[in-house]
Amino acid sequence: MEATFQIFLILLAALAGTALLARRINVAPAILLLLTGIVLAFVPGMPSLELPPELVLLVVLPPLIYSASVAMSWREFKSNLRPIILLAVGCVIFSAFAVAAATHYLIGLPWNVGFLLGAIVAPPDVVAPLAIARKLGLPRRILVILEGEGLANDATALILYRFAVVAISTGAFSLPKASGAFVAIIICELLFGAAVGWLSLRARHRARDPQIEITLSLITPYIAYWVPEHFGGSGVIATVACGLYMSWNGPLLISAATRLQGIFFWDLVIYLIEGLLFLLTGFQMRLLFEKSKAFPLDDILFATALVAVIVIIARFAWVFPATYLPRMLNKRLRERDPYPRWQATFIIAFTGVRGAVSLAAALALPFALPDGEAFPYRDLILFVSFGVIFITLVGLGLGLPPMARWLGVAQAGRDEHVAELQAEIAARREALGAALASLDAITDDHELSDEVVKLLRARHETRINQLPDSLDPQADDVSAAGIDLTRELIASERKFIHILLRDGKITDETRRHIERDLDLEEASLANREYRKMPW
Repeated sequence: MEATFQIFLILLAALAGTALLARRINVAPAILLLLTGIVLAFVPGMPSLELPPELVLLVVLPPLIYSASVAMSWREFKSNLRPIILLAVGCVIFSAFAVAAATHYLIGLPWNVGFLLGAIVAPPDVVAPLAIARKLGLPRRILVILEGEGLANDATALILYRFAVVAISTGAFSLPKASGAFVAIIICELLFGAAVGWLSLRARHRARDPQIEITLSLITPYIAYWVPEHFGGSGVIATVACGLYMSWNGPLLISAATRLQGIFFWDLVIYLIEGLLFLLTGFQMRLLFEKSKAFPLDDILFATALVAVIVIIARFAWVFPATYLPRMLNKRLRERDPYPRWQATFIIAFTGVRGAVSLAAALALPFALPDGEAFPYRDLILFVSFGVIFITLVGLGLGLPPMARWLGVAQAGRDEHVAELQAEIAARREALGAALASLDAITDDHELSDEVVKLLRARHETRINQLPDSLDPQADDVSAAGIDLTRELIASERKFIHILLRDGKITDETRRHIERDLDLEEASLANREYRKMPW
């Protein structure tokens, strides 16, 4: 137990140090974490760590999917449902068949084994490419499509994966039955996920306690995921549906205190989960290296390179026709949603980075068939899966920033960000105006004095006057200077409060109350700075 805890502390230290280095050299943390995990795996004296597939598929995946779904806009998800489904379902199935065909004819794998390998490496990861895309400031629609695809493609891949494992284990497969089961799983999980979201939201609204509500929010994704998974589904679709339901209906039922505390809690949880997951994925290199001695190195490298090239080419071969062909054939679609720029389509096709879910699915393969024979090509599937993750994460991950700049997509995203900020200022101004307009009716209901009414009116008018009138560079410079000055004033307040506490003029409880107000004000400044950044 002590050794395990020591390794956990080493991983946390590596996570913090690698994330800091990634920020310094402006590289996606996932790439450095994977490389750091590989290096740590071969450090003398470091014990071998095998990534338990159940840890990823049953413990790690639910909160990752749920958190991303809650952060996702249901309106934007719905408006981009067609391209999301084409990628999350169509592209995954197409990629799996492409890998199966290539490995069957060029390597000699049986069709069912090739399809199993294709189902494992077909779904792109959402964490690393989305983090890079957001940092680059890509257009909002690209981010929504990539995030929506990342939420749903694991479900398609895991369902195909189960079908393939059953076909290899039993030697029987029926396409009509599999297709019917696929549709039934999706429908049932959508309904179940929405029901879990409805129940969770009502329970949290009745609790009216931030600690209890955050605890319930942590339980929610596991209920949504585990029940369908136990009955043979994927659990992913149910978790996505639950998260989207919470995203759309939660703002009016979740208190401000719960929302503020929940944001910090979930940000930390997701940060630790994602970082440790990439580190542990890198750690698997040592285990795979020890097993690779049973295979010719040339065969492993050829199979890995072949599958990596196939999944990359298959994504391009699917994305471009799926983007432009429906518009060519459907005039109404073309009028409602005109042809996108080819540069944006290219970026979506380029972000086919594979992640830890693929490795977890490979590790979850049984060691033996029901008749006692070894599961065919299990170790080869493990090698290829890890190799595809490494090649796509490092290669495509490092290539995405220069590619986006070269195609000019990043500049389009920055222009869009400026427009969003202008719309935000207008929305804030209108909301404050609506609050002022309803002030008279509210004061009549509560029978407030004139002094209180004047104070409330002055407060809202001050907030309106604080909103910028424009987003020109000169106004931005003035705003930035004001933020820096306000931060220095807050620091002066903190020092003075500490002096009062040290001199015994206030209690610790009073100091904590004042500090909380200062913390909220400083967090508000950080939020204003974040919105001004060019993504």
